[in-house]
Amino acid sequence: MMGVDRRLVLLGIGSMLAQLPAAAQPVQADAALAFPFKVAAGAELRATKAEVYDPAYVKLAYPGGDVPDDRGVCTDTVIRAFRHAGIDLQVEVHEDMRASFGAYPKMWGLTKPDRNIDHRRVPNLETLFRRKGGAKAISDKAGDYLPGDIVSWRLTGGGLPHIGVVTRKKQGGQPLIAHNIGAGTREEPCLFDWPMSGWFRFERWV
Repeated sequence: MMGVDRRLVLLGIGSMLAQLPAAAQPVQADAALAFPFKVAAGAELRATKAEVYDPAYVKLAYPGGDVPDDRGVCTDTVIRAFRHAGIDLQVEVHEDMRASFGAYPKMWGLTKPDRNIDHRRVPNLETLFRRKGGAKAISDKAGDYLPGDIVSWRLTGGGLPHIGVVTRKKQGGQPLIAHNIGAGTREEPCLFDWPMSGWFRFERWV
């Protein structure tokens, strides 16, 4: 800039930003919050896509294996959200099961890990998250649940496992949950709709 002191220009810009409403100012995300916010953003992204509920067993590539992009179940919403944050739960579950197979539920008659399906089962994700130290004591206060948290339930009328991701949006004082319960991934205020079986939070993945 000719004839203008660059320091004065920068000071002027800083002054203008300070006068903007908080919502309009650039967000300086804390490094510790980067991971959960990426998980939440990944879950929200899934909710924008057309998706058929399809629990069929599929042979997957490894690592990075995924069912067709237009298909999925509740666990696939979580898996894809974590991949958006750089974590491959297919690998995380498979490697942990290889090392500690006895720590995982014996509900499907398996005698060894199966990298095609293990990570797509809610009880296995719950087990991994607990073993990673992410489990929290379940709360009945909606405000305690933060973007990027993972919540699991046992559905009423049968006790089927279900799982979803807390998003960055709210409705009626409740955070919206990105989950797939049969009609594709949607964001809904369903946090307390069923008995909760798990609540998990990772500020970073370790």
